[in-house]
Amino acid sequence: MKKRVLLIYPPSVKMNRDNTSQQPLLGKLGSKMLPPTDLMYLAAIAEDAGCDAKIADYSLGGSLEKDLLEFKPNYIVSNVSTTFFKKDLESLEHAKKILPTTKIIVFGTICRSYNINAIYEKNFLDYVLVGEGEFALKEILENQADEQILGICHRKNFQGVKNPQRPLLENPDDLPFPARHLIDNCIYIGYNKKPQAVIKVAKGCPVNCFHCLATSCHGTQIRTRSAESIINEIKECINKYKIKNFLFDADNFGYDTLWLIDFCDKLIKAKLNINWSAKICTAKITPELANIMHKSGCKHITVSAKHANIQILNNIGNVCNTEEIKATVNALKKHKIKIDCEFTLGLPWENKNSINEVINFAQTLKCDYFTFNAAVPFPNTKFYQYAMQNRLFDLTSTYEQAYSFPVIRTHDLSKEELFRLIKTTKKICNQKSFLNFIKSYKYTMA
Repeated sequence: MKKRVLLIYPPSVKMNRDNTSQQPLLGKLGSKMLPPTDLMYLAAIAEDAGCDAKIADYSLGGSLEKDLLEFKPNYIVSNVSTTFFKKDLESLEHAKKILPTTKIIVFGTICRSYNINAIYEKNFLDYVLVGEGEFALKEILENQADEQILGICHRKNFQGVKNPQRPLLENPDDLPFPARHLIDNCIYIGYNKKPQAVIKVAKGCPVNCFHCLATSCHGTQIRTRSAESIINEIKECINKYKIKNFLFDADNFGYDTLWLIDFCDKLIKAKLNINWSAKICTAKITPELANIMHKSGCKHITVSAKHANIQILNNIGNVCNTEEIKATVNALKKHKIKIDCEFTLGLPWENKNSINEVINFAQTLKCDYFTFNAAVPFPNTKFYQYAMQNRLFDLTSTYEQAYSFPVIRTHDLSKEELFRLIKTTKKICNQKSFLNFIKSYKYTMA
């Protein structure tokens, strides 16, 4: 009999999970969030290992207990988020009580700083995938000896054991396509209210910004998929699932401009007639590059401007200054690509003057929409270490409202003051642009 693997997001708010590209704007435009692409990759690996797989995104509803009793999985593979870590573990502990022999495997960015002794203290956990876990999972499912599997924590002789780190996957083309047949693709919709697929195109980022997890999770070397592999996945989405809207996901999309030009050129030649969007963090988009992006189907770009204060930008290690952000925005506008400009407020050096700089800068950009996130000092970032050393956390600090409510204070502002300033900034900058943004998308994304 085949082994059965249940891959889950525990009951919680998916928007706050750590997996990539959870853009706050999506919820405001009526999207039912992004598909659980990380689970779909792991499900494809499970099927390659000869298992039956089932994906359940309980952040959208459904009953974990019902699925446990009906599917009777041999393994539960769960994303555990920093924001809902305690609640996620409570759900998994309950699952273990229902099916005591089921092996529970967890993964997520928080697992990179996981205390290995906790795998014994949390006696319902069997494995933690510490790094890029796709092939570690395959080896677990194929019954390889625990001590031989790189990149996991497991239990042995009444203690937690952390195996040596698994090398990062050199060629992302080696991964199977995500198991989209295991989800209802129609409920994950994009800006034009039609189904949207997320396609992971690259991992890794050489910049290592102060507040970003990308480098600690996926390394400093950008590992891009081949254009041919991505286009084949797009064709599968079109032919099997009737999806023609795509979010291209990467830790630093567009950093390698030569790759992006080649990819767009091949998209144009493939004549797929798709709409695509992406988020750029440090890329500098020229009018020529914006032109080829537009011709290949680009309809929307999130520009991560991060901030407008020069000192804060220098402190976080940003490689784009405000003039370069302006040039990028203008290049995209010229080719009628819609723009969401994203800022991060609440870094340690934030004060009322620096927030005013952001407001003034944002108003000069005149983007279609603006997103203002509260800065989050996630474990494994330089931001987290700085916040600990400077005692910016307090007894009320919690990750549960991360991005919407500040986790820490700044040197000059309390969390409450910062929250009020962020709310005011959103109101000032988005009062007119949000309505214009939705109105324009009715026609440009049809």
